[in-house]
Amino acid sequence: MFNTVSVVGLGYIGLPTAAALSTKGVDVVGVDVDSSTVDLINAGRAPFVEPDLAVAVSGAVAMGRLRATLHPEPAEAYIIAVPTPIGDGREPDLSYVRAAAEAVAGVLQPGTLVVLESTSPPGTTVQLSRWLAEHRSDLTFPHSAGNAADVRVAHCPERVLPGRIMIEMVTNDRLIGGVSEACGTRAKALYELFTQGQCHVTDATTAEMAKLSENAFRDVNIAFANELSVICDQLGIDTADVIALANRHPRVNILQPGPGVGGHCIAVDPWFIVSAAPEQAQLIRTARNVNDGKPAHVIAEVTRTSARFRDPVIACLGLTFKANVDDLRESPALQIVTELAAGDVGRLLVVEPHITELPGQLAGTGQAKLCDMESALHEADVIVLLVDHDAFRPVKRTTLRGKVVFDTRGLWH
Repeated sequence: MFNTVSVVGLGYIGLPTAAALSTKGVDVVGVDVDSSTVDLINAGRAPFVEPDLAVAVSGAVAMGRLRATLHPEPAEAYIIAVPTPIGDGREPDLSYVRAAAEAVAGVLQPGTLVVLESTSPPGTTVQLSRWLAEHRSDLTFPHSAGNAADVRVAHCPERVLPGRIMIEMVTNDRLIGGVSEACGTRAKALYELFTQGQCHVTDATTAEMAKLSENAFRDVNIAFANELSVICDQLGIDTADVIALANRHPRVNILQPGPGVGGHCIAVDPWFIVSAAPEQAQLIRTARNVNDGKPAHVIAEVTRTSARFRDPVIACLGLTFKANVDDLRESPALQIVTELAAGDVGRLLVVEPHITELPGQLAGTGQAKLCDMESALHEADVIVLLVDHDAFRPVKRTTLRGKVVFDTRGLWH
């Protein structure tokens, strides 16, 4: 039984995890380096938008089951859910994981469980065990002591979809990767407290690779669709027609192309595989390059077309990395609009129903204005649909008449 659990990192994964645990009678202490995040949570408010999260946080805080702090406190288990970005050279940046290890090491006790939820390169969880050991020579850890270790260390990668996190946090199967067999068993007991899906136990490195493989598989399939769309543009044929006809084959299911790939998972995780096996990961590397290159294709097409107008007005619909969320991380839409603004292609009217102000890198250009959809569509010479938000679906074809339309999501086809 776990009475007190600490969640280190109160972002898009950590806070929903903390809220889910608190509904099962567990006292949860959240830890974050951002004092404003800590203050908001302690006031019963969520620092970002995710369906059902605000109600869950408010209720958990009101019941005294959830509180936040800047520094780790003693607990029976620690769930580390911190960022694992890539650096400029596309190498994994594990500095946040190492910092979390240093932070919790001082309060570890015999019998404590430490779980890494952050999506990580193969071998990171074993390395986490080593980092913890560097700070606690009085305790034993599973990378060297195996099942006899004082502290249990495991990996349980998140597998949720933004916009459905509070649902999938509970319903999805979980991968449990222990540094030892005993670590896996202990971590499984923790996640079974709030997970209705099955918990599949394996070793830590296999669990890390399985999570990365999920996102790399999706990235490769998206890259095929994106490359196909570029080829169709070159040949002067309709990509949507080609895909619809090809998908009539009973064993073909080509995805819809887009302006690129964003978010904290698919745009990042495949590089972890490439970094782990650079000579072998040829297809995965190529898919990443294809998807990373798609925004440049969109920018070139919009720039070329806008040059036909005198003082062109360009309506850019959507900035987030996917539909119906406010998440701008690794967003190809944001990259495209920012580069169009920097290139002074025309006057940009940005429609994004999920934010209230332009992000700094875009606002700083002085070339873009946040606008309502009706005004943007009325004034625009060129319309670029970048995100398939539900709010954009009802647009009538008569509204688009006389405009040049780039529907990068196939929403209006």
